[in-house]
Amino acid sequence: MSHGADSLKSILFALGANTAIAVAKLVAALITGSGAMLAESIHSFADAGNQTLLILGLKRARTAPSEDYPLGYGKAIYFWSFIVAIILFSLGGLFSLYEGWHKLQHPEPLSYPLVAIGVLVFAMVAEGISLWGCLREVNKVRAGRSYWRWFRQSRQSELLVVFGEDLAALLGLAFALLAIVVTLITGNPAYDAVGTLVIGALLLLIAILIGNEVRELLIGQSADPLERARMLDWLQQRPEVEQVFNLLTMQMGADLMVAVKARMVATGSEAGLIRAINEVEAGFRQQFQGVRWLFFEPDNQD
Repeated sequence: MSHGADSLKSILFALGANTAIAVAKLVAALITGSGAMLAESIHSFADAGNQTLLILGLKRARTAPSEDYPLGYGKAIYFWSFIVAIILFSLGGLFSLYEGWHKLQHPEPLSYPLVAIGVLVFAMVAEGISLWGCLREVNKVRAGRSYWRWFRQSRQSELLVVFGEDLAALLGLAFALLAIVVTLITGNPAYDAVGTLVIGALLLLIAILIGNEVRELLIGQSADPLERARMLDWLQQRPEVEQVFNLLTMQMGADLMVAVKARMVATGSEAGLIRAINEVEAGFRQQFQGVRWLFFEPDNQD
């Protein structure tokens, strides 16, 4: 992909991890007869479904432009990412809060806690592998920024979603494991309920953060600030360009739309001006591979 990070790899890592976790929870539910574990299995299968939606979004985003959609379907991935954020909010956060509140009102002793601990440890390992795969791609484009700053500035919604999901899942599993261990030590099932509530609140927070970032992309954001700064610097160093008046960018999924308004160095003829613009455009496209649409307006004032 033009961004330098392969989002599909991260999605496939997450899909494999969530599928394996879902199967492990389902087997545990069948062995123990635990309704809670069965609910957790359904939850993990839903997470795997989220990754399937992201893959669908990436495929849809590659659809060729048409008369009705002259700038292509790149933003389709933002729509599907937003849907995933809503699913994470509802099936993840709200369901966990409900489950935790229900456990507080009707506390029950843990069934087969050692089986639950074994499944949680396996899930943590699987989610850790998924997060490792995601971070490997994130680090390709982070450019020295903190993870929080990258999260706020990234234009790859699918990578944001996988990163947020993996982080929330790993932290949630850690809280769940801690809650079960404390419950076993104290014999008080309220700790398990509190752990579930904490997990629900965590999932809601992550879902809201992801949803907010994707919402801004749906509205229409510029290129990554670091990428835009590199574009402006490149244009200002070109011998054909005397002054850059304006540089507008729009992220369209994996592709970029760029509009430049600049004063060109005098060539003495119309043909010379056209040739200079064509040379700048060719060099710009070669330097910035993600640019699919480039509009160049020569002018003598802003």
